[in-house]
Amino acid sequence: DDDPEAIRENRRAVTALAGSPVGFVHQVHGTTLLATTAADAEQRSTAGLGELPQADGQLTTEPGCGLAALTADCLPVAVAGAGGVAMLHAGWRGLAAGILERGVERLRALGVGGRLSAAVGPGAGPCCYEVGAEVHAAFAEEPARVHRGANLDLPAIAARRLLQAGVAEVHEIGFCTICSDRELFFSHRRDAGVTGRQAGVAWLT
Repeated sequence: DDDPEAIRENRRAVTALAGSPVGFVHQVHGTTLLATTAADAEQRSTAGLGELPQADGQLTTEPGCGLAALTADCLPVAVAGAGGVAMLHAGWRGLAAGILERGVERLRALGVGGRLSAAVGPGAGPCCYEVGAEVHAAFAEEPARVHRGANLDLPAIAARRLLQAGVAEVHEIGFCTICSDRELFFSHRRDAGVTGRQAGVAWLT
């Protein structure tokens, strides 16, 4: 519900920082992934919310094609290998449904070989992410260490699932969006749903 011109200005700033068009999608907490070309990214960088395709991840094998995932407690996760990269939006629903495993599978299907690396960006941390029984139940097969009383360790779940999917190394930034400095990150939970979004961005050089 932000001012459309403010959104366009922020997107222009992200594009300038990346040095290439950055494509956005309308995220819906699912597992749909889109293969994105530079032309797609260019078109989606200026599209309005109602004009964006619904997806929670993008993949590309084209250099100079930026992929964005917008988050404000969910995890932005980048996965990269020789010749391809994915940018994934992983909240608890997406994690439970297998979006990370699907991202790795799709990268391999696009011909990305060799070692894969992943980066898990800032999101709701185990220090603050209190959830109900339904969410804990969705991760009942995870080790007990991710269930910290009423809290849940989403970054640990993400890292474990990436490694199980065949990613060779996983880097976690370790910042919690809820309790970190307000000047650093937006947080949907901390700000009672009225907040902005930060962008995780990945691209091939």
